[in-house]
Amino acid sequence: MIDTAPQDLSERHSPVTNLFPRPKTAADWNNLRLTDQQVTFYHQHGYLAGVRMLDNSQIETLHTQLQQLMDVKHSAHHLFYEFHSNESTDPSRVLFHALGAWRIEPGFHDLLWNPRLTVAAGQLLGGPVRFWHDQLFCKPARHGGVVAWHQDYSYWTRTQPMAHLTCWIGLDDSTRDNGCVYYVPGSHRWPLLPVTGLAGDMESIRSVLAPEQWEQFQHPVAIELKAGECSFHHPLMVHGSYANSTPQPRRAAVVNMFLDGVCSASDEPLLTGVPPVPHGQPMAGQFFPLLTAVSSAN
Repeated sequence: MIDTAPQDLSERHSPVTNLFPRPKTAADWNNLRLTDQQVTFYHQHGYLAGVRMLDNSQIETLHTQLQQLMDVKHSAHHLFYEFHSNESTDPSRVLFHALGAWRIEPGFHDLLWNPRLTVAAGQLLGGPVRFWHDQLFCKPARHGGVVAWHQDYSYWTRTQPMAHLTCWIGLDDSTRDNGCVYYVPGSHRWPLLPVTGLAGDMESIRSVLAPEQWEQFQHPVAIELKAGECSFHHPLMVHGSYANSTPQPRRAAVVNMFLDGVCSASDEPLLTGVPPVPHGQPMAGQFFPLLTAVSSAN
């Protein structure tokens, strides 16, 4: 009998397609590097925006595969760590949010090894980079929901030390009108804040801010991106995004990473369905593959 069960692509720790070609020469690799000014900006402000990550053909491929992933009848649906057709707490709004696309569709799997991503991540983290988990955030046209203000590491304290990085990749143009991400520059120097909810009240974070933090909070920066561009941000960067009431969707893929050597801080599963990594042990293996080596960033 032929086994027709879908393959779990987490078993593959290298690209399975040619969607993201590898540079052929050292000069080609070098052309992908961020400038010293970009790296300095990231460390000073906690984010870096406007980095080209995808070309038009790659965007089109990911659009097609995203449409398949959003179908609850997808044959590999069980491989998601989380799947929320609508995580919005506002019944008039929709926020699609899912974790685990890399295990299911080849384009989202291979996105992790996109040389444009791995080279930049290695520079910003300062060493070899491992994959933590991915996310899809989709705000449909006219009634897309919010992503409330938060710090990513508030949800990641089960991994230590804090040496993480997020890459937010626009699959559509992302604007103030359709719900682009906003950052609070410098908030990556704030201490860890309590969790106040990911998809609810945009004002709830005020209850956990000190007066001087609230003053700084009054000057967020809108990260408007063209489709295929990305932003990187620090795990303590306070960020959020408002509703989408435009006629166009606002879709994004997020790749979360950490510096090789980060350990588990829990004896419980770090992601739903993933075997536990014992407390204090480095995160590695099937679900946390190495994305960069020193040679790929040189």
